[in-house]
Amino acid sequence: MKIVLAADGSKYTKKALAFLVTHESMAGPADEIFVLNVQMAVPARVKRMLGAGEVLAYHRDEASKVLDPIKRFLDRHSLHYRSAWVVGSPADEIVRATHREGAQMLVMGTHGHGLLGRALMGSIAQRVIADCDIPVLLVK
Repeated sequence: MKIVLAADGSKYTKKALAFLVTHESMAGPADEIFVLNVQMAVPARVKRMLGAGEVLAYHRDEASKVLDPIKRFLDRHSLHYRSAWVVGSPADEIVRATHREGAQMLVMGTHGHGLLGRALMGSIAQRVIADCDIPVLLVK
């Protein structure tokens, strides 16, 4: 099975990752995990001030902080994976990655905000579920 793991570096991502490695029927040696980190774009005025090179370095460093520990973890568990990072809207980029990768399942941690929290600030998980056409496993 090909699984996309949406990774934001939170404790919820770690829980989702732990769930995957403890359930070999989902992520065993024959399966592939595509780990995706989505970086929010910096405002255009900041990009103009700093320059594209600095902004790229910033995104690369931030993505590395999220992806490097996950890579080490997956290496220790001998799981087949690839990883990437993109800049954009998290929900849109996660759904786009599931299509691009031909994934059969999306796994992501959820912060588990209550009804009020979702109403006030929206929920990436909620948008992903609405827009994704494959099974989505939310780990809280």
